[in-house]
Amino acid sequence: MPGITRRSFAASSVAVATSALLTPALAQAYPARPVTLIVPWGAGGGTDATARIVATLLEKELGQPFTVVNRTGGSGAVGHAEIATAPPDGYTIGMLTVEISMLHWQGLTQLTPRNFTALALMNEDPPGIQVSSSSPYKTVKELMDAIKIAPPGRFKASGTGQGGIWHLALVGWMQAMGLPVNQVSWSASNGAAPAMQDLVAGSLDLTTCSVPEARATIGAGQARSLAIMAPARNPIFPDVPTLKEALGVDYSNSSWRGIGAPRGLAPEAATRLSASLKKVYDSPQFRDFMTKRGFGTVWRDAGQFATFMDQADGQMGQAMKAAGFAKA
Repeated sequence: MPGITRRSFAASSVAVATSALLTPALAQAYPARPVTLIVPWGAGGGTDATARIVATLLEKELGQPFTVVNRTGGSGAVGHAEIATAPPDGYTIGMLTVEISMLHWQGLTQLTPRNFTALALMNEDPPGIQVSSSSPYKTVKELMDAIKIAPPGRFKASGTGQGGIWHLALVGWMQAMGLPVNQVSWSASNGAAPAMQDLVAGSLDLTTCSVPEARATIGAGQARSLAIMAPARNPIFPDVPTLKEALGVDYSNSSWRGIGAPRGLAPEAATRLSASLKKVYDSPQFRDFMTKRGFGTVWRDAGQFATFMDQADGQMGQAMKAAGFAKA
């Protein structure tokens, strides 16, 4: 070994061995730099607010900045695409919303829930069935009895735009009752707030937005919620029964938000993020934040969230085909 002494060879051998021992540990030290959390919707909305409290608490938990970036457009397709096509190294994650189970049916994207690594479902708000305080219907059974015998289209509902999540909730409810999907006509609106105003004004018979969205109107004594389309009652609104309790119909639907990453996420990042998200979910700060806004909290871990999205995708496809909105 010309030019290499026994001492220098021994020293270099120790260095190589030490490096080999350190490399796996360094590779597992996730996150080693800031993380981007993409939101497919604009700043100031409920999805954005939920993402920001999650990002703030993840920063405290993992010791690196989590920067929220809003990527809007295409009814959520733009932001979801940016999440799906990012490197699966854990440094770009995002807020997945119910629209990812709808967009491909509408022909707006080729993405489906299976293009993502599910990490955690943290929020779910089922649709409610609201009537104005002046409505003659005091229970959802009374309302449904009247809908059944009325000519198709006699009753009018709203809560969002044509083909939106709350419209599909109405379609699914009619299907579950064995009625035509157009038994109740849909009046498109720019969201739940204007729909609730129209309900109070008397131009609608019911709305199918979430109860948190109707909370202000209900609190003002101008409307009441007759039921929610969920497997169980919402503890924030314990007096509102489920459809199964009130009508014996086992139908549920929801608008939901969860955290996901590109498909094929590095196992070390997936494990660390999932564990940290559970701590965020269990924290008083997250619970207080969501409760004050009336947002529903629900926990599904990575595997449960993936199954949930698959089921939601099938359900949305069925409803959109029945309503004539599916293009895929």
